[in-house]
Amino acid sequence: MECDASYVSRSARSRLRSRLVSKLSQAIAEGDGISFIVEVSDAASAKSAESQGADGLAAVESVNAVRMTSQLPLLHLGRMFDASGAAAEAVVIRPDLAMWDEAHALGLECVVRVAESEDLERALRDFDPEVFLLSVGEDEDDDPLAVVLELLHDVPAGKLAIADMRDATPDDVSELERSGMDAVLVAHGGFSALAQSDLPDV
Repeated sequence: MECDASYVSRSARSRLRSRLVSKLSQAIAEGDGISFIVEVSDAASAKSAESQGADGLAAVESVNAVRMTSQLPLLHLGRMFDASGAAAEAVVIRPDLAMWDEAHALGLECVVRVAESEDLERALRDFDPEVFLLSVGEDEDDDPLAVVLELLHDVPAGKLAIADMRDATPDDVSELERSGMDAVLVAHGGFSALAQSDLPDV
């Protein structure tokens, strides 16, 4: 019987996930399906996302209100100092060793944003993170789904990969899961639509 490469990759990741101890990583790694991290902007959207089944939350502002509303794992998308003050579990950083050291000194898990294969290679070489946020560059005109899936091919087994696709459709999510993506970061409005629809079978 032929063995699908994405299945092998996901199986390899699963064997190594027991090493991950952070609340965010555990939430992403739990279960067989793709996890949803929902970007929210206030207490109301945080409460709504949690009630609709979000696995984690992400926020740039009103982070304290979000934290007071929900105990879901919180990924901070803004300044690192604010992330620590709001009791976030993780913060998004560039593939930068100084930022990595600063985040760890504050007790934060690092989710490293990469938009090019060179960013991924540098992060793996310099500090070997556990979680990557696969993103589309600011000047990138290609299909976001194609971009993040291409980056996923370079993520080693045993690492967690989050697709930064705020406007993902059910078909996008289906393809991400089929390809071995661990989680997807979506906008609150987009998640509301996903939560109300039946995702295609994978």
